[in-house]
Amino acid sequence: MPHWVKVASAEDCPVGELKGVVAEGTPVVLANVEGTVCALKDECSHQDFPLSDGELDGADILCIYHGARFDACTGARKSLPAIMPVRSFPVEIRDGDIYVDVG
Repeated sequence: MPHWVKVASAEDCPVGELKGVVAEGTPVVLANVEGTVCALKDECSHQDFPLSDGELDGADILCIYHGARFDACTGARKSLPAIMPVRSFPVEIRDGDIYVDVG
């Protein structure tokens, strides 16, 4: 059963931007990819640095620490040095607020 947690207002994560938030103790990075808000665990699978410190490049999150690249919506690894994906979370926008299910 989903457990939705309000993490931000939609206006806090404009198109083309990343935003780090916490959902019930879990660090989450929100990515607004052309109007679609996606959520990943805010931790690079390469060395546990926050992805929210990185950049959104199209539909990819680029970790600025070592250059690993991930699909912003699925968490799929797209480049070395990362070899593992990053966990993704379901997202819903309700009445202008962003909710994430980290359960």
